[in-house]
Amino acid sequence: MAAFKTITEMKDVLLGEPVRVEVRLLQLDSHNPRLVSATNIDSDDDVIRELHDEGELSELLQSISSNGYLDFEPLVVTLVKPSDKRLTVLEGNRRLAAIRVLTDKKLAARLSIAAPDIPPSLAPTLDAVRVIRVASRADARPFIAFKHINGPHRWESFAKAKFAADWYAAEKKKGEQGLSLTQIAERIGDNHDTIKRMVAAIYVLDQAEEKRIFLIGNRTTKKFPFSHLYTALSRSEYMTYLGLDEGWTRFDPKPNPISKANLPKLREVLSWIFGSKNDDELPVIRSQNPDIKNLGIVLSHTAAVRVLREQRSLEKALAQATPPEEKLSSALVRSLGYLQEAVNNLRAFDGNDRSLFDIVEDISELVDTLHSRMTEKMEKAKESK
Repeated sequence: MAAFKTITEMKDVLLGEPVRVEVRLLQLDSHNPRLVSATNIDSDDDVIRELHDEGELSELLQSISSNGYLDFEPLVVTLVKPSDKRLTVLEGNRRLAAIRVLTDKKLAARLSIAAPDIPPSLAPTLDAVRVIRVASRADARPFIAFKHINGPHRWESFAKAKFAADWYAAEKKKGEQGLSLTQIAERIGDNHDTIKRMVAAIYVLDQAEEKRIFLIGNRTTKKFPFSHLYTALSRSEYMTYLGLDEGWTRFDPKPNPISKANLPKLREVLSWIFGSKNDDELPVIRSQNPDIKNLGIVLSHTAAVRVLREQRSLEKALAQATPPEEKLSSALVRSLGYLQEAVNNLRAFDGNDRSLFDIVEDISELVDTLHSRMTEKMEKAKESK
């Protein structure tokens, strides 16, 4: 680190030259793809709060407080606007946020963040950091994509989707000279249309937030399970329910994909997937598999949707959507498995527990009823042929 002179004036941070700069010359990026609830991000405090609330800072705070700032890799910075008085960090926001919290106790208290103490011997490592300045966001994208999309430090799906959506938006402004989303996906290393599905889901979320029918920050899930949404929107049942064309994610997505008439249904789907604090509603989705599939089945049946609206129980709604013959088949198969398990463990019965024998007698009566009624129906079926 001794080879790098510490820069104290922003004008001395030249393009493409790794230099060591004072931390006060840097600001956090309010357009960082990792910011989930980015609708009210106006300051560094807002960015830090969001990064901390999403669980991104705690371990890093502890690591830096124990070891000091380990300057292995420069932060990537740019001057977003000529009038800016600080350089915006495009890559390395978590590191800068952690430094801010650790060196400003008032900030930590204001944001209700538990900040470990920094030993005096390590405090100087947080005064300045290495950076490399690029001319624009576009110049930083190849490196960020390599590192965080399919590289060694992969982002969560939401951050990947936001990064791709922002890149695509910038390319569309170039007109015919800009890259298509397919070309962006190829550069990112996606060969399975995953990026298209992610960006399509981002457009749905953007529309929901713009119309104020759903806000990400209003969800009741602690983390934001974005993959639930883009997985759901690729299933035909959800497409039909929301009025989307079959296979709509196979093409470059367009903003505001949901018609005005279907916005109330979108509000329902987002609430069922993510919950709503304002309405005191928990999500009905507990895990992506099988709940996203099961919710899709429910959306295909009017009566089942009514049950879900009234009782907010995916289990009860799914039962309403399941045909009787399927319920019978499923119940018999499950019962057979349980009975086989009981027979395999019959050695555990010592003959002294009468209650267990009473249960077996009840089972025997139920089996006799099933057998006799199914026999009758099979005989009638033969006669009708």
